[in-house]
Amino acid sequence: MAIETTKWDGSEGLDTPEAIAAYLEAAFEDGDPKVITHALGNVARAKGISQIARDAGVTRAGLYKALSAEGDPRLTTLLGVFRSLGLTISVHAA
Repeated sequence: MAIETTKWDGSEGLDTPEAIAAYLEAAFEDGDPKVITHALGNVARAKGISQIARDAGVTRAGLYKALSAEGDPRLTTLLGVFRSLGLTISVHAA
């Protein structure tokens, strides 16, 4: 008998600023740019990618591309997404 599974959507549960901040903080702690990009994509989908794109000053298609598995968002896009989400980036000594 086969085990039945359902596809997990990483954007589920990202419904509060605190949940989003904790999720992105964990991605940044990992340090892998692909993990960070994937996490940002999940957050953008959870919050509405069209609105995030408008707020960040990029097209919807451009944001999808930047946050795709092969994406490498520009710093301006990254900062725009964070600004749209009402988040800031902090730097601490390692």
